[in-house]
Amino acid sequence: MPKSRVESRESRVVRWSEISGSRPSTLGPRPAIAAFTLVEVLVVVVLMSFIILALMAVFNSTQSAFRASITQTDVLEGGRSAMGLIKSDLETMAPSFGISDNAVGAVNFSTAVVTGTNTPLVQSLAGSGYLRTNVLEEFFILTRQNTTWTGVGYVVNTASANPINPLYRFSMSTNVLAAAGPAALYNNFMNAVSSYAAWTNTSIMSHLMDGVVDLRVRAYDTKGGWMWMTTNVVVNNVMVTNVWAYPTFPFIWGEPSVFYMLSNALPASVEIQLGVLEDRTLQRAESIPDSNTRSNYLAQHAGQVHLFRQRIPIRNVDPSAYQ
Repeated sequence: MPKSRVESRESRVVRWSEISGSRPSTLGPRPAIAAFTLVEVLVVVVLMSFIILALMAVFNSTQSAFRASITQTDVLEGGRSAMGLIKSDLETMAPSFGISDNAVGAVNFSTAVVTGTNTPLVQSLAGSGYLRTNVLEEFFILTRQNTTWTGVGYVVNTASANPINPLYRFSMSTNVLAAAGPAALYNNFMNAVSSYAAWTNTSIMSHLMDGVVDLRVRAYDTKGGWMWMTTNVVVNNVMVTNVWAYPTFPFIWGEPSVFYMLSNALPASVEIQLGVLEDRTLQRAESIPDSNTRSNYLAQHAGQVHLFRQRIPIRNVDPSAYQ
């Protein structure tokens, strides 16, 4: 074959390899291309999974802390509002100036009543063997402004399953010249507590908040002692016995079953304790239809109960009445 033909053939092969990007077999084997092995890919996937899980854990903890702060804000706001309302009612408590040992009658009434007739919720405290007994008490307050008697009462509706344990405020007024007077206000409060229809009557019962598992009231004398025994009171310069501060026995769960203050007797101060469930715990409890199961669930969540406690001085107390 002539030399010119061989050269032209080789030149055609080179030019074709330049155009196609491939090398002719006459120029040697193609070099190997670098790539990740299967083990390396699996290691990267595992590392990425750990990073994603760590980020999700941080995100969830941040969200949990954010939800907890919102829940605490809501509970604190509701609890402080209710305590402020109770405080304003207690501070203006007024005596009736009626002399009698009976709490209910045509003229007589109880200036303040504390009852503990509801079955208490017992909760175990975390990290200890102690139990906390939550007591629900209802109480009635008498106030007077000019020629108007006003009866105010606070009670928790334990029969309500949804919402659970709503707190209600009773309010009713009458003229001081009315024949029944304060006694009628007290009787109306007690009738409203026992009547289902009264809970929906917004003219006398106001719904304040839900999830109240503890509500208790304690009255204190001028020396700071808990008023739980019969005490003598001076009325019109005469010593009167059993005018106020006598509980109806037996005591229930360490509290008086009924506590009356009559006539011109008023406590020097009153301590209020209010226990409120967190929103998420309350919603979970409301979703449990069985009352026993719901009670067992709440018994294990003492840490989700926020307690508000405040001692309130009574403005109209007469220190000279204490003997």
